[in-house]
Amino acid sequence: MATYLDFEQRLKSLQEDIDTALLSNDEVAVEIQKQELKDEIKRIYARLNDYQKLQLARHPDRPYALDYIELIMQDSYEIFGDRHFGDDKAIVCYLGKIGNEKVMVIGEEKGRGTKNKILRNFGMPHPEGYRKALRVAKIAERFNIPILMLVDTAGAYPGLGAEERGQSEAIAKNLEEFSALQVPTISIVIGEGGSGGALAIGVADKLAMMEYSIFSVISPEGCAAILWNDPTKIEAATKAMKITPNELKKANLIDDIIKEPRGGAHRDKEAAAKRLKTYFLDSLEQIRATPDFIARRYDKIMSYGSFKTE
Repeated sequence: MATYLDFEQRLKSLQEDIDTALLSNDEVAVEIQKQELKDEIKRIYARLNDYQKLQLARHPDRPYALDYIELIMQDSYEIFGDRHFGDDKAIVCYLGKIGNEKVMVIGEEKGRGTKNKILRNFGMPHPEGYRKALRVAKIAERFNIPILMLVDTAGAYPGLGAEERGQSEAIAKNLEEFSALQVPTISIVIGEGGSGGALAIGVADKLAMMEYSIFSVISPEGCAAILWNDPTKIEAATKAMKITPNELKKANLIDDIIKEPRGGAHRDKEAAAKRLKTYFLDSLEQIRATPDFIARRYDKIMSYGSFKTE
């Protein structure tokens, strides 16, 4: 059953009208209602505010990493474990093919349904998850295989056990090692990019965001609690933090924005996956065409945080 956000209630009503017309076998009414639904989607999504985009980034029907992997990869083989502590289900790693390219995919997976969400720790990785990602990246480097990273997490898991096992060190190690990998790397924020938990697999030659995703140093709820001591100010915090793709592109913190199907990726997962796949293959071709892409990656990373004075 589809989930509708508070600003999508008109869409829900129109869809119910379509379903009623289908049951009545009224083809004329179905076509009229379908056109109305398309027009309403276009109207609503043309004027979304930042808070509504945040809601879309967290939409429960939005395609997750495993959805994209299933839709764009062939001959996929999952790789487990960090070889030190255990296998973190919040990070998934697959070797396979995208188009004609051998690819290593590393993704953060939130899980669907209560049982699977708990198994995946709601997409919040432990240090062993980041160490698994690094181990897999090193395998890809050894065999000259490009890497695709799919970012989707509220943040790294802040629990006592994770801190005891070196959460911050694992993230810092990934930042260091991923910045120097000798193979092309492309990272795409597919939903929620939360703090260091996202950045740990976000250092790449190309960093892109899906149109209705977010990338933030802290959750808007956390920001509202710190700045105003009032979690109800989440809308003000979302706007002030400038965490949407357009704002981040203006600040030169991301490279590209991948357009989603009308009404968001959750309305057409296959089309969203096709666009992500096309972006990956095109970007891979561009990176390979650059003689010294590793030096360019270094220059890009070192340019972050620049500012002008007047």
